[in-house]
Amino acid sequence: MKPAVPLVAMAVALALAGCTRGGLAGDTGPETRWRQVTTAQDRDRLRDWRKAWVEALPAARTADNGVIASQGPLFEPDQAMSNAMPPPGDYRCRTFKLGAKRPGLRSFSAQPWARCRIGREGDMPVFAKLDGIQRPSGTLYAENDARVIFLGALELGDETTTLAYGQDAKRDLAGYVERIGVGRWRLVLPWPSFESQLDVIELVPA
Repeated sequence: MKPAVPLVAMAVALALAGCTRGGLAGDTGPETRWRQVTTAQDRDRLRDWRKAWVEALPAARTADNGVIASQGPLFEPDQAMSNAMPPPGDYRCRTFKLGAKRPGLRSFSAQPWARCRIGREGDMPVFAKLDGIQRPSGTLYAENDARVIFLGALELGDETTTLAYGQDAKRDLAGYVERIGVGRWRLVLPWPSFESQLDVIELVPA
């Protein structure tokens, strides 16, 4: 009887032949890579995005319904439009924090307008908030025409070096970008590690 080793080698070779530059067999390009790098924590965050809205939005409305109502689709969960990927360039952005992470924290807060940018690193689009005490930055993955997955990390205070995604679970961020109007997008971050249950970052061209 011939040894089974050649069969094993053939199986390995076929598996490797099925791989693409992005990673695993069946990977159709850069857009699908997020599934290969997402941590277990962030898979949960992305899966439970609606639960974050359901828990955070009523508390935010109780705290400041006037601001919530005045922003139209910004705070409505099901408002995704086509062409979700923001084009490269400079943006104005502002962060809203909805729901309190623990008792004693505010259920709604709005931060001032800041500078944000959509750029590229290699063949991948990236997002970075350039001003403020909390500055998310990371990679954008076009899951489909109406939703872009964001995986990144949080830079704090006077730090000048951004952590790579996956280095620190408390700093990791996962969410999605949606277009909600003409020249208007939002980055939604469910279950961030600090302060809130849901962060919503509005983006408009600078």
